[in-house]
Amino acid sequence: QVQLEESGGGCVSAGGSLRLSCAASGRTFRNYAMGWFRQAPGNERECVAAVSWGGSSTYYAHSAKGRLTISRDSAKTTVYLQMNSLKPDDTAVYYCAAAKVPYGSSSANMYDYWGQGTQVTVSS
Repeated sequence: QVQLEESGGGCVSAGGSLRLSCAASGRTFRNYAMGWFRQAPGNERECVAAVSWGGSSTYYAHSAKGRLTISRDSAKTTVYLQMNSLKPDDTAVYYCAAAKVPYGSSSANMYDYWGQGTQVTVSS
């Protein structure tokens, strides 16, 4: 059974940092691009960052550039999202996803597997 499990969410004050992790199990995700999405109440799910299967190519949403960093370990089993200078607008449920394509995409339709999500709350 394929599983993606996020961790690292929580409550933080504006300006603080969090590091989200997404652990993959059940199959090897070496040939999968990975993405981090978020969804706030009343909003559509949006991609904040994505990384290619090799780890060398990344995508960031405009709102994430300079503050969020996506990375994956060499074994391709864990993907991270380092979030710095957090703002209240970053409050959302964060999901990781895997797509069987070489390069990450901002389109949720490209992703085959999804985690259950982890809540991030940023207070002002």
